Amino acid sequence: MTEQVSNVATKDPVNGHRPEGTRGGPHFTPRVDIVETDKELTVFADVPGVRPEDVDLHYEKGELVLRARVARELPDKQSLLTHEYQVGDFSRAFSIHESIDASRIEAECKNGVLIVHLPKVEAVRPRQITIRGGA
Repeated sequence: MTEQVSNVATKDPVNGHRPEGTRGGPHFTPRVDIVETDKELTVFADVPGVRPEDVDLHYEKGELVLRARVARELPDKQSLLTHEYQVGDFSRAFSIHESIDASRIEAECKNGVLIVHLPKVEAVRPRQITIRGGA
């Protein structure tokens, strides 16, 4: 993956091509940070309001697909003074290089952030080579 940094403060509605959903309401593209180390890629996806059991994350044929459902618990409209936060489900897909060991992918979801660990296969990890001195 190439390094790309963006600083955008809002969540975006899903635009363009996406699988059709059977659940009404808005869908958003979660904002992500992707960090690369020698051992793995780590994806941090903002999914506010999502519980771990409501995340569908799967990897198939080089694509990591994230779908997350948000429980729609809105306050009583009569007591609502301001309504700026929009509730909706999340979906996003990533093309993943074959250097990722799919059998070791792990994920956790806490405090509105989904963290996905994508370990690299051993063959593509950088390796320090020891240099011996001559006689």
